[in-house]
Amino acid sequence: MCTLAGAGKVADFFQFDWRAQKWNLMFLAGTILGGFLSYQWLMTDQKVELSEGAAQSLNNELGFDGVAVQYLPKEIFSPEAMRSPSGILILLLGGLLVGFGARYAGGCTSGHAITGLSNLQWPSLIAVIGFFIGGLTMTFFGLPLIFN
Repeated sequence: MCTLAGAGKVADFFQFDWRAQKWNLMFLAGTILGGFLSYQWLMTDQKVELSEGAAQSLNNELGFDGVAVQYLPKEIFSPEAMRSPSGILILLLGGLLVGFGARYAGGCTSGHAITGLSNLQWPSLIAVIGFFIGGLTMTFFGLPLIFN
């Protein structure tokens, strides 16, 4: 998407012929459509099994309502949250960071963790360690800043 928007004029990192890879746009459209369809018609009534301490921490410290009662937190994934400027910003920024990180790391989290580690590749080990550090940092420092 950055290449489509012209970021290749500013940074060499984004210079490639996106027209030769139109399947990427179809993949993006399918991902969005699949997410919408699964949210609308395939959503389960199950709840996520969390420890009581984790549920209380999310409810009390971060202000989430209904943790361990519903499958997805409505503060992030409800239609109301996606209509608010902060909700749209969180989703867009998260998507951009995931996309940039996958491109920068030379693969996605599961690709490095499953295939790379099973092939004993050092770059994959470094990438997986970085993913865990980033996830823990976001969990303990980023989320409290966003939701408090």
